[in-house]
Amino acid sequence: MNILLLFISTRAVIKAEECLRANAVDCQVVPVPKDISSECGMAISITDELQERAASLLAQSGLEVRMHRPAGAKRPLFDLLTTVEQGGCSAKLPPEVLFDALGRLPVSTDPNLLVGIGTGDDAGVYRLTDEIALIETTDFFPPVCSDPFDFGQIAAANALSDVYAMGGKVLTAMNLVMFPATGIPFEVLHEIIRGGQEKVQEAGGTLVGGHSIADHPPKYGLAVTGVVHPERLINNANGEPGQVLILTKPIGTGTLVAGQRLGQASDSDYQGALDSMKQLNRDAAEIMQEFQIRTATDITGFGLLGHALNIAKASGIGMEIDSASIPALPGAMELIAAGCIPGACFRNLGHVEASADFAPDLPYPRKMLTLDPQTSGGILFCAPFDQAEAILAALAGRGCPHAAIIGRTTASGPKQLVVL
Repeated sequence: MNILLLFISTRAVIKAEECLRANAVDCQVVPVPKDISSECGMAISITDELQERAASLLAQSGLEVRMHRPAGAKRPLFDLLTTVEQGGCSAKLPPEVLFDALGRLPVSTDPNLLVGIGTGDDAGVYRLTDEIALIETTDFFPPVCSDPFDFGQIAAANALSDVYAMGGKVLTAMNLVMFPATGIPFEVLHEIIRGGQEKVQEAGGTLVGGHSIADHPPKYGLAVTGVVHPERLINNANGEPGQVLILTKPIGTGTLVAGQRLGQASDSDYQGALDSMKQLNRDAAEIMQEFQIRTATDITGFGLLGHALNIAKASGIGMEIDSASIPALPGAMELIAAGCIPGACFRNLGHVEASADFAPDLPYPRKMLTLDPQTSGGILFCAPFDQAEAILAALAGRGCPHAAIIGRTTASGPKQLVVL
């Protein structure tokens, strides 16, 4: 079980962290909502067995501290969240940094490269024959949850999702493992990989090997190969004005994971987030192919708006998003309203702000939900108006009961995103 050390100022938090780390006390600085600490928005998280030593060291340094033990917190066999400050897709590089680095690379002229790095798509696609194109992708990240098996399943589902966002089928996967050589029981590593393998098998794929290095904190993911017919490829660049925007899963995983780390998320709400992140997007991909959808992306670390902006830019269109129609995971809106907002939300805001027009009366929690960094989120796709209801019915009948129309595409205007 973790407890929080509360201080009267950010300066005190910094001094306390320096003191504890200098004395080899494992600790993490974490954000806290105002109802826990009205004086300071930051706290230090430590395991409860370190409480007495930390209190003694801080007292010797003249620092005043209060202890806060989150209600209902449980101690797992090994809590992976104690190894990270940010996990899952929240750990992504800021999008502007990534796009700047990629934007200076030479563009491939290979005619068989159907999708490369130029459109910010979810995966690369290379044509082998007139009927077969390979989808190639990789994804890995630090722990997004406490349980190792859950982490393996979520990381695998997230990596597999890139294939589904392109309308493909999974063929093979390879493990990407970064794990400390000491300090964490190797049974934890076994459970992570076991969880990943089960998701690959559920996807109909085969796990064929992988690579590992010693590293801390632990990270896990997959390199995945899939296939799609070249003429049935789905990507970012085919959107047209006059379509509806459909989202297949509720969002808010970033907030609920942050709430779990702080002891503010209820057990049921947190479990709902885990279940959502474990869910494969395979059914959604199959339904998109049945309805001949050609423009989609999965929603991950850049948030709903960040990934919507990728489609808008690649397709040369605008998007009008109705924030009130966006399905939220239970508990997510309440946590945001209480101030439990992942730091990646603000990085995502910085990325889209110049391209987005937010309505003056847009409720702040709704705004931040659109920026919440998702891990293994749903698929956002553009669909004809006259097929929207049939698509929603198909999604509801095949594991996506919360799928919803959240807006429409428009001609490109001064701002490519309009959020109402």
